[in-house]
Amino acid sequence: MNPELNPWKIITEKKVYDNPWIQLTEYDVINPGGGKGIYGKVHFKNTAIGIIVLDQEMNTWLVGQFRFPLNAYSWEIPEGGGLLELDPIDGAKRELLEETGLTAKNWQPILTMHLSNSVSDEMAIIYLATELTQETAEPEETEDLQLKKLPFEKVYEMVNQGLITDSMSVAAIYKIKLMILEGKLK
Repeated sequence: MNPELNPWKIITEKKVYDNPWIQLTEYDVINPGGGKGIYGKVHFKNTAIGIIVLDQEMNTWLVGQFRFPLNAYSWEIPEGGGLLELDPIDGAKRELLEETGLTAKNWQPILTMHLSNSVSDEMAIIYLATELTQETAEPEETEDLQLKKLPFEKVYEMVNQGLITDSMSVAAIYKIKLMILEGKLK
């Protein structure tokens, strides 16, 4: 079997739900083993964007907010969405300013991920932002945010203790820790 070829055969498809952020499609399929089945796909209309910021003293910022789907409070790196047709860096700059009031002179993409590839096509890009300037935060109406400025090592400990569980945050924090261990960040 050629791993590049799609082994799924789509018989029919129908839109089940659509809003400004997501679209849910149900497919009648023939699966790779030849059996009939259904498959649901969530199409995201934005790129997921995360930003891990580091100042000269290796401090970073976390954003706290209540996450409706989880019915729980979550501490995360600054993150949000950017329109698929726009450059993700523009969305990252907007999200960082919106949630923290920070702007950054230097931007480096550090991770590209698919967040839940068994049911969605959501793509995430995570940036490292440095050389920071504090301005005024501009949160959206739907955001009731808290900010914490913490030493990066404390944030890394929070991940290891299970206090930070957001997948983009966990991946970004582990990536930064790896970069530190490899001598790429000091």
